[in-house]
Amino acid sequence: MENLKIKSRAAIDIAVRVFVEKVEKDRGYKLINKNITYNEFLKNRMLIVHSIREGIPYHFFDLIKERTPFNEEDWATFLGISAKSLQRNKAKENFVFKALQSEKIFELAEVTSLGKEVFDTDEQFYSWLKTPSFALGNLKPIELLKDSYGKEMVVNELNKIDQGIFV
Repeated sequence: MENLKIKSRAAIDIAVRVFVEKVEKDRGYKLINKNITYNEFLKNRMLIVHSIREGIPYHFFDLIKERTPFNEEDWATFLGISAKSLQRNKAKENFVFKALQSEKIFELAEVTSLGKEVFDTDEQFYSWLKTPSFALGNLKPIELLKDSYGKEMVVNELNKIDQGIFV
């Protein structure tokens, strides 16, 4: 199991470097550290802006999707498309998501990365996402991830939990 996680981490880090190289070439953005990791990528706001405008290729999205607790239906809902459209996009060679969809993908990647840092296990994080929260108006955090304002509320709540502030 641990070996699989290491391979998965290596695969996404490689995909990040390939994608960043394309962003640099197409957008003129220059990154000093060419050996960037997935977690470093998610923390570089300017790089994220350029990446959103470039659009995420489906194969990169697939690697991000593997690191999140969300299933195909969740992703389709978050991206504002049907599950069938999402599957059709996967079948298209060199498919690239539009900017709004790319932004949503990065938002959810950011939430997942933070959640995995805050909670001891992936299972605890996933359970928290699906449990109504008093601090979030008795809504499930996953329900709030459909829009950017809700995503910010979830991120703020995760930061509070990380700092030991419970409501």
